[in-house]
Amino acid sequence: MSASDVLRPDGSDYDAFLFSAVGEDRTGTAVTVLSALARLDLEPWTEARELSQLGPDDAQVRLTTHFEAITDIPALALASESRAVKLLSLLPKSAPLRDSKSLKTDTISFPKLSMSWTMMAVVGVVVLTWFFYLAQTG
Repeated sequence: MSASDVLRPDGSDYDAFLFSAVGEDRTGTAVTVLSALARLDLEPWTEARELSQLGPDDAQVRLTTHFEAITDIPALALASESRAVKLLSLLPKSAPLRDSKSLKTDTISFPKLSMSWTMMAVVGVVVLTWFFYLAQTG
Protein backbone atom coordinates (compact mmCIF):
# COMPACT_ATOMS: atom_id res chain seq x y z
CA MET A 1 0.00 0.00 0.00
CA SER A 2 1.49 3.31 -1.02
CA ALA A 3 1.50 6.44 1.10
CA SER A 4 -1.18 8.02 -1.10
CA ASP A 5 -3.45 4.99 -0.51
CA VAL A 6 -3.16 5.51 3.26
CA LEU A 7 -4.08 9.18 2.93
CA ARG A 8 -6.96 8.44 0.56
CA PRO A 9 -8.31 4.99 1.45
CA ASP A 10 -11.23 5.20 -0.99
CA GLY A 11 -9.24 6.51 -3.92
CA SER A 12 -9.92 9.85 -5.52
CA ASP A 13 -13.72 9.65 -5.98
CA TYR A 14 -14.32 11.96 -3.04
CA ASP A 15 -11.36 14.34 -3.52
CA ALA A 16 -13.35 17.13 -5.15
CA PHE A 17 -15.75 17.09 -2.21
CA LEU A 18 -13.31 16.51 0.65
CA PHE A 19 -10.68 19.02 -0.47
CA SER A 20 -13.14 21.84 -1.19
CA ALA A 21 -12.59 24.92 0.93
CA VAL A 22 -15.38 25.89 3.31
CA GLY A 23 -13.78 29.00 4.78
CA GLU A 24 -11.27 30.08 7.37
CA ASP A 25 -11.47 29.48 11.08
CA ARG A 26 -11.05 32.27 13.62
CA THR A 27 -7.26 31.85 13.55
CA GLY A 28 -7.13 32.37 9.77
CA THR A 29 -6.45 28.74 8.92
CA ALA A 30 -8.07 27.52 5.68
CA VAL A 31 -10.59 24.77 6.36
CA THR A 32 -11.66 22.10 3.88
CA VAL A 33 -14.59 19.72 4.13
CA LEU A 34 -12.08 17.05 5.17
CA SER A 35 -10.72 19.10 8.06
CA ALA A 36 -14.20 20.27 9.07
CA LEU A 37 -15.42 16.67 9.32
CA ALA A 38 -12.28 15.69 11.20
CA ARG A 39 -12.94 18.51 13.70
CA LEU A 40 -16.22 16.76 14.44
CA ASP A 41 -14.39 13.45 15.03
CA LEU A 42 -15.92 11.98 11.88
CA GLU A 43 -13.93 9.82 9.45
CA PRO A 44 -14.04 12.02 6.31
CA TRP A 45 -14.00 9.28 3.65
CA THR A 46 -16.65 7.24 5.44
CA GLU A 47 -18.84 10.31 5.86
CA ALA A 48 -18.38 11.26 2.18
CA ARG A 49 -19.32 7.74 1.09
CA GLU A 50 -22.40 7.74 3.34
CA LEU A 51 -23.47 11.18 2.12
CA SER A 52 -23.16 10.05 -1.50
CA GLN A 53 -25.45 7.10 -0.76
CA LEU A 54 -28.19 9.21 0.82
CA GLY A 55 -30.93 10.92 -1.11
CA PRO A 56 -30.27 14.60 -1.93
CA ASP A 57 -32.53 16.00 0.80
CA ASP A 58 -31.21 13.68 3.52
CA ALA A 59 -27.61 14.36 2.53
CA GLN A 60 -28.19 18.11 2.59
CA VAL A 61 -29.78 17.99 6.04
CA ARG A 62 -26.96 15.82 7.39
CA LEU A 63 -24.16 17.97 5.98
CA THR A 64 -25.88 21.19 7.05
CA THR A 65 -26.21 19.77 10.58
CA HIS A 66 -22.48 18.97 10.58
CA PHE A 67 -21.64 22.48 9.39
CA GLU A 68 -23.86 24.11 12.01
CA ALA A 69 -22.03 22.15 14.73
CA ILE A 70 -18.75 23.85 13.82
CA THR A 71 -18.74 27.20 15.57
CA ASP A 72 -15.23 28.48 14.82
CA ILE A 73 -15.71 28.95 11.04
CA PRO A 74 -17.77 32.13 10.51
CA ALA A 75 -18.36 31.48 6.78
CA LEU A 76 -20.13 28.19 7.55
CA ALA A 77 -22.59 29.83 9.91
CA LEU A 78 -23.71 32.29 7.24
CA ALA A 79 -24.75 29.94 4.44
CA SER A 80 -24.46 26.37 5.61
CA GLU A 81 -27.49 25.13 3.63
CA SER A 82 -26.50 26.64 0.29
CA ARG A 83 -22.88 25.62 0.81
CA ALA A 84 -23.96 22.05 1.60
CA VAL A 85 -25.96 21.83 -1.64
CA LYS A 86 -23.00 23.06 -3.72
CA LEU A 87 -20.56 20.71 -2.01
CA LEU A 88 -22.85 17.69 -2.30
CA SER A 89 -22.93 18.18 -6.07
CA LEU A 90 -19.22 17.30 -6.04
CA LEU A 91 -19.85 13.82 -4.63
CA PRO A 92 -19.97 10.85 -7.00
CA LYS A 93 -23.46 9.61 -7.72
CA SER A 94 -24.26 6.22 -6.24
CA ALA A 95 -27.33 4.19 -5.39
CA PRO A 96 -29.01 5.03 -2.08
CA LEU A 97 -28.43 2.68 0.83
CA ARG A 98 -32.13 2.02 1.19
CA ASP A 99 -34.40 1.81 -1.79
CA SER A 100 -37.88 0.97 -0.60
CA LYS A 101 -39.07 0.21 -4.14
CA SER A 102 -36.54 -2.58 -4.55
CA LEU A 103 -37.61 -4.39 -1.37
CA LYS A 104 -39.96 -7.30 -1.84
CA THR A 105 -42.44 -8.10 0.88
CA ASP A 106 -42.71 -11.80 0.06
CA THR A 107 -39.03 -12.65 0.51
CA ILE A 108 -37.19 -13.24 3.73
CA SER A 109 -33.56 -12.33 4.00
CA PHE A 110 -31.29 -13.34 6.80
CA PRO A 111 -28.28 -11.33 7.93
CA LYS A 112 -24.99 -12.57 6.56
CA LEU A 113 -22.62 -13.75 9.22
CA SER A 114 -18.97 -13.19 8.65
CA MET A 115 -16.44 -15.24 10.51
CA SER A 116 -12.74 -15.03 9.89
CA TRP A 117 -10.66 -18.11 9.16
CA THR A 118 -8.77 -17.56 12.40
CA MET A 119 -11.96 -17.60 14.43
CA MET A 120 -13.13 -20.75 12.66
CA ALA A 121 -9.79 -22.44 13.44
CA VAL A 122 -10.02 -21.47 17.12
CA VAL A 123 -13.58 -22.82 17.35
CA GLY A 124 -12.46 -26.02 15.60
CA VAL A 125 -9.57 -26.53 18.04
CA VAL A 126 -11.87 -25.95 21.02
CA VAL A 127 -14.44 -28.44 19.71
CA LEU A 128 -11.78 -31.07 18.95
CA THR A 129 -10.17 -30.60 22.37
CA TRP A 130 -13.55 -31.00 24.05
CA PHE A 131 -14.26 -34.11 21.96
CA PHE A 132 -10.92 -35.74 22.89
CA TYR A 133 -11.36 -34.81 26.56
CA LEU A 134 -14.78 -36.49 26.64
CA ALA A 135 -13.40 -39.57 24.84
CA GLN A 136 -10.63 -40.01 27.42
CA THR A 137 -12.80 -39.48 30.51
CA GLY A 138 -15.24 -42.04 29.32
